Amino acid sequence: MRRLILGMFVSLDGFVGGPNGENDWVFRSGDDATDAWVIENLGQAGVIAMGSGAFREMADYWPTADSPFAAPMNALPKVVFTRKGLTDRQGGQGSWASPLIAKGELSEEVARLKAQPGKDIRVLGGAGLARSLAAGGLVDEYQLMVCPVALGKGLPLFSELSKPVDLKLASTKVFGSGAIVLTYRKA
Repeated sequence: MRRLILGMFVSLDGFVGGPNGENDWVFRSGDDATDAWVIENLGQAGVIAMGSGAFREMADYWPTADSPFAAPMNALPKVVFTRKGLTDRQGGQGSWASPLIAKGELSEEVARLKAQPGKDIRVLGGAGLARSLAAGGLVDEYQLMVCPVALGKGLPLFSELSKPVDLKLASTKVFGSGAIVLTYRKA
């Protein structure tokens, strides 16, 4: 069975985006080693999953991006979790043009995806989707790249939990840029 891995960039004070979702701080925290780590992890994914807002932003950016990880971002199939559907997909290219739309109940859609053969499911965004997955206990592994920046306020990751979630630290990786990847699994 495939695992659902939530990979998010997180500020030192626990936010996954600024107050308006801004994430420019993420790019200031990277270097060649963090880029290589991202590429390696994308290579272990069978599909990229995201919320509809993140999909719209990424679908506009990645097809023409000049980035070390544009190739795997563009090559992997996409799943978009949305209750409303995607009304405007014009201009999408490659895997961005025809994502699988997951409109059903979140836990059922995740169970269906996990039951399919293939490599793991890699969730890359939307803060709202990430919070819902965490609150529903649907995440098998968290890969949190903690960036050396404090935002003071923003979009939290764990604000919708109704009870504590016990996790087990699986690994850490420290980068010269000051970023640290913390990988946690369900305890």
